Amino acid sequence: MSRTTSSMIAGAQAVAPVIVGIIPFGLVAGAAVTSAGMGLAEAVGMSLLVNAGASQIAATALFAENAPLFVVVGTALVINARMFIYSTSIAPVLVPEAGRWRALLGHPLVDQSYAAMMTKGRYRDDIRVVPYYVGSWLVLALVWQLSNISGALGGAFVPASWSLDFAVPLVFLTMLVPALRFRADVEAAIATALSAAILVPLLPMQTGLIAAIVIGMVWGALRHHEHPAVEVDA
Repeated sequence: MSRTTSSMIAGAQAVAPVIVGIIPFGLVAGAAVTSAGMGLAEAVGMSLLVNAGASQIAATALFAENAPLFVVVGTALVINARMFIYSTSIAPVLVPEAGRWRALLGHPLVDQSYAAMMTKGRYRDDIRVVPYYVGSWLVLALVWQLSNISGALGGAFVPASWSLDFAVPLVFLTMLVPALRFRADVEAAIATALSAAILVPLLPMQTGLIAAIVIGMVWGALRHHEHPAVEVDA
């Protein structure tokens, strides 16, 4: 087996634990598209092009309310603004190996592939980082696409009592908990959560979320600088 293939498999294995949460997330996103009066083609198109569940659900809800196109696009961009933060931190890891594919590596950047690379992949000496990153995304994209299609086709038959939308925060919690290895990480997570709870209701167009992310990053950076290797159980 080539190193490229083994790296892609390793990336796929890294995101395997979150697949169970992505399936109901995708079902909700697919069902939302058809509930808004659009068809299967739109559901597939949105899941391929938007490539971000939270933005897709928000955009779909705005479409259902007949919001102007610029409001729909603007809201999706604001929610996805965290990808700019992700890209600035993951670029130093991928760029040295990316070569001519560098410009294309932005599309596979989703929460799960970012988390897999930044918490696991970049520390491994036995893999190539770009195939690892792409391999994680390919599995995520396949599951996301299939669950979106299933949601678009059968979402109307899923009882509301199942509360599948609860899977959305579960996906992010599944990624977060294994990353909390150091006390500074826990403090950054708490700072982000508290900031989001305060700022999201106050600031328009989800900009509170972006502000909370920045606050958490700054706090985490400062605390890591002061106490770089203090374990949570220390």
